[in-house]
Amino acid sequence: MAEDLTQVVEQDEVWERWRCQVDKGQALLRVDKFLAQHMAGTSRNRIQNAADAGHIWVNGKPVSSNYKVKPYDVIQVLLDHEPHDYSIQPEDIPLEVVYEDDDILVINKPAGMVVHPGHGNYEHTLLNALAHYFSGKLDINNPNIGLVHRIDKDTSGLLLIAKTPEAKTNLGMQFFEHSTRRTYNALVWGTFSEESGTVEGALARDNRDRTIYRIWDLNENPNAKEAITHWRVLERFAYVTLVECRLETGRTHQIRVHMKSIGHPLFADEKYGGMEVLKGLPTQKYKQYIQNCFALCPRQVLHAKTLGFKHPRTGEEMNFDSQWPEDITNLINKWRSYNK
Repeated sequence: MAEDLTQVVEQDEVWERWRCQVDKGQALLRVDKFLAQHMAGTSRNRIQNAADAGHIWVNGKPVSSNYKVKPYDVIQVLLDHEPHDYSIQPEDIPLEVVYEDDDILVINKPAGMVVHPGHGNYEHTLLNALAHYFSGKLDINNPNIGLVHRIDKDTSGLLLIAKTPEAKTNLGMQFFEHSTRRTYNALVWGTFSEESGTVEGALARDNRDRTIYRIWDLNENPNAKEAITHWRVLERFAYVTLVECRLETGRTHQIRVHMKSIGHPLFADEKYGGMEVLKGLPTQKYKQYIQNCFALCPRQVLHAKTLGFKHPRTGEEMNFDSQWPEDITNLINKWRSYNK
């Protein structure tokens, strides 16, 4: 790779994103051949599939595989992860549909539902539910439609699904460019001296425990992804705080890791220390109160509250809001009663 060529690779559970700027000495070359030379480990067939789906852009516009790369071109590629060796089977699982038209579907996912089949979760996932919901209309096994982003199994809230290849390409680019608008509500341990703030920290898996993420120095781990979370206080309680988190980026476990990094783990978040009694009174009565709270909402208290984006066909600004599920509502009301 030429010295002047800058490359950025991002990966998450739905997309692999690749971006580069061509150096000044590059001779004219078909973009598919250029990408095959520079995208290590990516097959030509996968690159061709990206081109056929409109997932290769040069200078902000989609191009075909025979486009000739020129010096200083900015190339962006969006790749679906390789398909699994199993197909999604339909399951009659109820879905809470918030909005639907010919291009998109917005749902309110319950906590406890895995989004995509994977190790240990090959059934009863959101995609199984979507396969049944779209039965006879769309094939959820088609990688050119479906999920545009994800949320954790034990996080509830809004999710966006693309019903056409054009919609998935357009929405994927919006997420790639971080132009979507997403806020979450979270109950975290502790109180804040300020009303709002921002957490910045690049994220990657923890080497000692691959099921969790941590903040890394990019010099120490250049594969870590930069992440930015803006938070503001919504409601204060005795020893916990309800906050709104607005994502500038959308990394796996971003809010959970960022809030822990500033001393405020999410309430009942077992992976990140939130199942301990971190604040409060040293009495048995208080400890029992916290255990009762954990029983009311036995998962991290995190809900994808709002979602905003441009409609992939019309360009209209779309904004959605969702109500808390029952477990979070009951928990917040319990803390309100405790305050009194």
